[in-house]
Amino acid sequence: MTNDRPTVLIVEDEPAQREVLAYNLQSEGFHVEVAPDGDEALILVDEVQPDVIVLDWMLPGTSGIEVCRRLKTRPETNAIPVIMLSARSEEVDRVRGLETGADDYVVKPYSVLELMARVRNQLRRVRPAAVGKQLTYEDIILDAETHRVTRQNKPLKLGPTEFRLLTTFMEKPGRVWSREQLLDRVWGRDIYVDSRTVDVHIGRLRKSLCVHGGEDPLRTVRGAGYALG
Repeated sequence: MTNDRPTVLIVEDEPAQREVLAYNLQSEGFHVEVAPDGDEALILVDEVQPDVIVLDWMLPGTSGIEVCRRLKTRPETNAIPVIMLSARSEEVDRVRGLETGADDYVVKPYSVLELMARVRNQLRRVRPAAVGKQLTYEDIILDAETHRVTRQNKPLKLGPTEFRLLTTFMEKPGRVWSREQLLDRVWGRDIYVDSRTVDVHIGRLRKSLCVHGGEDPLRTVRGAGYALG
């Protein structure tokens, strides 16, 4: 199982609300992970690398506001969008949540349909290809909806794995991805693949990108991994 589907982490201590959210997100095509408290959430974030976090403010143990603060102060996690859920509707509470780093703030009781829209809105920023947007980097165009790639207006033939690799790179140009991160994003955490397999597919992707000429846009960062640009 590959990790094509965007991953949403739900951090909610009320089982009924957690199940409703998980059901609706899964129905929308998301991969869902859940945590009943802040401490488990902090562990899961490192394990599953979610694309979006739906985080309740009032949690047993470490509060949601503290979880958000910790995530936003770490370079590894500060770019993950956090949607804060709270029964606190006062303006001062909204301001506190947003100043702590939350990217969005939703007051309980909320509309599930509205929350789904807010999740998709955050995904457009961090994984645009996951919501069907076209990606462009210099003369390379990737259409996530039709699974077509062109360079210099000429079509490129990419295998499924190479397409997922290129999508990952084009969503975040300049970011250095380690082999382990690429294995998790492209192959999925449920499948064991040797890290050397990444090098093989990177080589195939480079060959495909340069089939019509042009410089290799992929960069090897010694001891760290690969990046686009």
